[in-house]
Amino acid sequence: MAKTQDFTAMMKDVMGAFPVDTTAMEDAFKTTAALNEKLSAVAIEAAEKTSEISSAWAKDTLSKLADVSKAKAEPADYAKAFSDFASASAEVAAENMAAFAEIAKKVQMDTVELLMAAGKDMTQDATAAVKKATEEVTAAAKKAAAK
Repeated sequence: MAKTQDFTAMMKDVMGAFPVDTTAMEDAFKTTAALNEKLSAVAIEAAEKTSEISSAWAKDTLSKLADVSKAKAEPADYAKAFSDFASASAEVAAENMAAFAEIAKKVQMDTVELLMAAGKDMTQDATAAVKKATEEVTAAAKKAAAK
């Protein structure tokens, strides 16, 4: 009967001939995790601020709506109360939309800044990894040629 070859030993020999440095992968993972942490912080901060604005807006609207719902002596007073409510609501809406726009602008600026910094860091990491890998492969090739 034919005996099968031990491919495990052969693969170990092949992989041993090509040194693999996992520090580049570890560094890439750490860089990505740090970037994700920073991006999450930006998103959470924006969510907190928008939640505060929305809550304040709702409270303000409800307090103004309470004035509209009060009983009036004259029918014209209802129209005036509703008109005042609509004017005040439009003004507050414009203010709050401007506040939301400022938050969105800050999120955009922070995100672009983080991505630019991460791109620079990743480029430096990749350059260093390629340089190190080239040196190791060159050394392995010279060692193999000397045998």
